[in-house]
Amino acid sequence: MHDVVAHDDMETDVGLFDGIKKLFGGDGGKKPASAGKARKGSANRVDISKRFELRGRTGQGSMSKVYQAYDSKLGRTVCLKLLDKEKTQKFEDRFKVQGLSKPGEGDISIGLKHPHVLTTYEHGVTLKGEPFLVMEWIEGLGLNYLIETHNAQLKGNRVDYLMQLAEAIMYLHGQKYLHRDLCPRNIMVTKEGVVKLIDFGLTVPYTPDYCRPGNRTGTADYLAPEIIKRMTTDHRVDIFALGVTAFEVLTGHLPWERSLSSEETLRRHLNTPPRNPKELNQELDEEISAVLLKAIERDPKARFTSARAFKEALDNLDRKDY
Repeated sequence: MHDVVAHDDMETDVGLFDGIKKLFGGDGGKKPASAGKARKGSANRVDISKRFELRGRTGQGSMSKVYQAYDSKLGRTVCLKLLDKEKTQKFEDRFKVQGLSKPGEGDISIGLKHPHVLTTYEHGVTLKGEPFLVMEWIEGLGLNYLIETHNAQLKGNRVDYLMQLAEAIMYLHGQKYLHRDLCPRNIMVTKEGVVKLIDFGLTVPYTPDYCRPGNRTGTADYLAPEIIKRMTTDHRVDIFALGVTAFEVLTGHLPWERSLSSEETLRRHLNTPPRNPKELNQELDEEISAVLLKAIERDPKARFTSARAFKEALDNLDRKDY
């Protein structure tokens, strides 16, 4: 169980395990139709110092820096994500040595068009060869911040936010991709209450070759047991992460007590039953507690079969005012 569990979000913590060589397993496969649409922009060389007026850094991930910037070409405020050239290349090379032809984050992101997915306007490389993405600027807050601060914006909106998020996952799976790093850090909520799924740095095509045993990437607290055990995976790894996220949104806590040891976190996912949601939030009823526990079932066959099924379960609740 000694691997790198990596994510590239707007905050960061990577390298939770040793043994980088075992990060990926399996072979490459066909790319989804949407995956190759944006390669036209991948050769662009842009002098970002001339095109963008940086207005401040808004986050930093394991392989990127994120800025609010004014884009003189588009004539608007944007979110500029600048990827570390060497780290990104090293990450992508791990796929190549396995014969994989994984599309890059820019290629994936620019092909995604959905109300609950962050819009990417353009991607390319800087004069220094650094990959970059130009994305919509969101006036809002991260879902992780809303949870951690018990923000009043959550009151009465929790189920609605989760249903919007489920719609984003439905769309992504329909485009034949797996997010592979779904967690509150990678979800934004606008001031108007619109949920936006962000960060497709670990997203992979949803094909059998990318679902073979061995690919243990993601954030430890949200990893499905089948990933941890190096089993064949499918879209239900995102359902598990969606369930953990929903558990946090509705209780303010993770299903398993947080551990300083990532190895212990993974062991708990495999061996320890999740906590009862009602014990963490006594306002929850049995119905919604059952939905949360079904989403994070250890056996993927016992989980919701799809993001649509999860959304329908929420929609059928007698109470939606959490």
